[in-house]
Amino acid sequence: MIFCYRIIINFIIILSPLIILIRLLKKKEHPIRFKEKFCFFSKKRGQGKLVWFHVASVGEILSIIPLIEKLEKNKNINRILITSSTLSSSNIFLKFKFKKTIHQFFPIDSNFFTKKFIEYWKPSLAIFVESEIWPNIILNLKSKNISLILLNARITKKSYKKWKKISFFSKSIFNKFDVCLAQNDETKNYLKKLGAKNIKKLGNLKFSETNLKNTNKISRNIQKFFKSKKILFGAISTHQNEEMFCTKIHTDLKKKYINGITIIIPRHIHRASDIKEKIEKFGLKVHLHSSSKKIDNKIDIYLVDTFGETKLFIKICKIVFLGGSLIQHGGQNPLEAARLGCKVIHGPNIDNFLEVYSLLNKNNISSKIRTISQARGIVQKSLSNKFSSNKIRKKLNSIGNEVLLNNQKEINKYI
Repeated sequence: MIFCYRIIINFIIILSPLIILIRLLKKKEHPIRFKEKFCFFSKKRGQGKLVWFHVASVGEILSIIPLIEKLEKNKNINRILITSSTLSSSNIFLKFKFKKTIHQFFPIDSNFFTKKFIEYWKPSLAIFVESEIWPNIILNLKSKNISLILLNARITKKSYKKWKKISFFSKSIFNKFDVCLAQNDETKNYLKKLGAKNIKKLGNLKFSETNLKNTNKISRNIQKFFKSKKILFGAISTHQNEEMFCTKIHTDLKKKYINGITIIIPRHIHRASDIKEKIEKFGLKVHLHSSSKKIDNKIDIYLVDTFGETKLFIKICKIVFLGGSLIQHGGQNPLEAARLGCKVIHGPNIDNFLEVYSLLNKNNISSKIRTISQARGIVQKSLSNKFSSNKIRKKLNSIGNEVLLNNQKEINKYI
């Protein structure tokens, strides 16, 4: 099976110049740093012990930031390397100022590139986050006797079925991990069936919260503008078609709240101009956050098209819709919005965060909706009533601190 996998990867490498060109034109790749994916590294390793984390994208990189803060203080670690595959995640990393930690893009998982990557970085410990399973790099790491951890492991029913179809191959990969730290019981059960040996359920790292302060602030002019308006709701991490769903809610609410405004922050900001064009077809006025133009007092939708400012806008909302939940995506992490005291509404597709939403639903922090009328009703009710989530915030912080401490203890065993 590994032979077939390597043939497929090599074929992708042949096509990679065209793939990269298309992604560059779509602004999904860094114009210079994309070469890191081909092992042309832009950072030097340095001397001493290096611990390597690999994450997929934004959500995963944010989930390990509290852990990175802890490990930065560990005198036994000289360098921490974080790799990811997306441009957005690299931009988010730049928002944090670390002394020991650097970022590079993850190499294409070919036998040649992964060997070159390992030879250059020489990690003492490799930590893959959630469901990042790459056969070539895993096999080559273990051939060098490098300790390997699957951190905050998450295996969904859908991904389990895919791995099960190639059970012999999956066992040869999953049994290479020295320890798998599962975030829930479902994952723990699936990992066992897939051949993982040492499995521990420690909870979801996304309950943890960074101590680093974001120095970004909304400008005085924008603050003044929002104070003059009635913020109806925020739509966070939205995907295609979800913006139109939220636009229709706004259109309905506008009949009652003439001075109302809705904040939309799409998951992929490169879609902003297309979203703006579609919303304007509803006869609504849209302002792009990145625009240098003066904000028209009559705008309906404030569209945030910049990285790393989501938290700033969540803070000024009373209720937020979490995207990726009306489509077959699995939902987005609602914890940040809950911590900041917002009522969370979401669609039915939240497989990625079932346990989190279960806790929030039980405490009346979140509500599931399927229709525009349902969403509109909850927004109206929340705008009319006082909503406080101090108790749940304290509970979330307590859970998060415990999960963070337990994961840190396990990692320290391999450093």
